[in-house]
Amino acid sequence: MPQHRSYTTSVASVYPHYVTKAGKKSRTKDEVDQIICWLTGCSPEQLRSQLENDVDFQTFFTDAPAMDSNRPLITGVVCGVRGEEVEEPLLREIRYLDKLVDELAKGKAMEKILRG
Repeated sequence: MPQHRSYTTSVASVYPHYVTKAGKKSRTKDEVDQIICWLTGCSPEQLRSQLENDVDFQTFFTDAPAMDSNRPLITGVVCGVRGEEVEEPLLREIRYLDKLVDELAKGKAMEKILRG
């Protein structure tokens, strides 16, 4: 089975789009970073390093220190696809991240985004 093209896309190439999307609703880069760090268990320094090293999504999620155990609580539709129904594990993780950024951009409270 061929790999989904998202797997080989660099996180650094998508990251500015996450920040821009959040910024349109007066949310910050730091909040985007907080979401990514919560999801993956990486520190802000580790996130910065991954972005600087231009790693792809497959490497980014494979190397994540500790994926948050509450991520299955992330539900909903992104681009017409219900994230929790995506069968491919890596693609589901990417969808989770997309959904979290969507929630941030829609003005949802951070404690709800982080499933706290």
